[in-house]
Amino acid sequence: MIKIVEIYRSSSKALLLHKARTVLTMLGVIIGVFAVISLVSMGIGVQNYVSDQFESLGSNVMFIMPGNADFTDDPANIYGKVKFEEKHIELISRHAADYVEIVSPSVRFSGTVEYKTKSFYSSIYAPNHKAQEVFDLYVQEGRFFNEIEEKNKIRVVTMGPNVVEELFPNSNPIGKKIKIEDVSYEVIGYTKKKGADYDDNVYIPYTVSMEDFEIDNFQGIIVKVKSSQDVEIAKKQVTMALLRDLDQDDFQIISPEDILESIQSILTVLTAAVGAIAGISLLVGGIGIMNIMLVSVTERTREIGLRKALGASPKDIAYQFLIESVMIGVGGGLVGLLFGWLASLAARSVVRTQVPLWAVLLSFCFSVLVGALFGTYPAIKASKKDPIEALRFE
Repeated sequence: MIKIVEIYRSSSKALLLHKARTVLTMLGVIIGVFAVISLVSMGIGVQNYVSDQFESLGSNVMFIMPGNADFTDDPANIYGKVKFEEKHIELISRHAADYVEIVSPSVRFSGTVEYKTKSFYSSIYAPNHKAQEVFDLYVQEGRFFNEIEEKNKIRVVTMGPNVVEELFPNSNPIGKKIKIEDVSYEVIGYTKKKGADYDDNVYIPYTVSMEDFEIDNFQGIIVKVKSSQDVEIAKKQVTMALLRDLDQDDFQIISPEDILESIQSILTVLTAAVGAIAGISLLVGGIGIMNIMLVSVTERTREIGLRKALGASPKDIAYQFLIESVMIGVGGGLVGLLFGWLASLAARSVVRTQVPLWAVLLSFCFSVLVGALFGTYPAIKASKKDPIEALRFE
């Protein structure tokens, strides 16, 4: 025990004797651990952001899409695939009434919204008047369009907060006239901030959008299931209702859980892959440790010879150099963990990052292992030095 403590003290003195070189050697390990921790925490932050967005939407909302389309498709391309009409809304409302609370058509496209000299490229979303309840949209001022305006095709619009900030930075937009793709609409309200997927939107009645922009079919259908009903059973009932007029290949019903599961599985793989790639820098740091320790062995040849002449065994010499390399790995690992944690804290203003325990343990243990593995060869080389030849070394 006393010998180990003495070897540890000797190793510490040797590292402190060349502070700059020790810090630079640690740098490779520091960067590697920092990269692993920060990138993994960012990846988890993105996963949390996606989960939060879907939780805000609600687990009892289903999207009915064309059978060969998905959410990654350009809306302009989807229109050529859809077959949804008003009669399909009625089929769902009639034959799945016990399971469905709200059914809304979905028409979405992008366009320029203008007020006087200002303009904003926005997502124009055209559902029915019940969409406010589906997406839990809260109105900051004014109101959402109603059923009468929808049926009579009145050109009114409720805007997202980002659109208001851009077009009406210093004035109240209520009652003002704006243009959506050169068609005039009256502003009747604007929503509270909810998230990136909602704050850039403008909402108009679907009946108006289909007339003004010559749209023949709905892009999709949104269904909100009653809270007392099971989503999977409701999904089967809606499917049976649509099959009265459509073929199975004409549509697909997607729940938020389906989308979330697919996205989360992809993000998990990406997070692991990015973390593994970052881990390669730890190996580079290990090579740096071995290189410096080999230089150190050469520089300290006379010291090795003197210690052997005074009774130090080859094992003692090997342990000293091995402990030095492990200390570099441990020091670099601890500093890298600290920097990675600070980076994760800084990123929390954007996404809900987390530093998982497994990433901390894995990166730290790997940094220690790198120090041990890449310090083994220099330690063995030092232990095999002949004491007489070492004392003659200049």
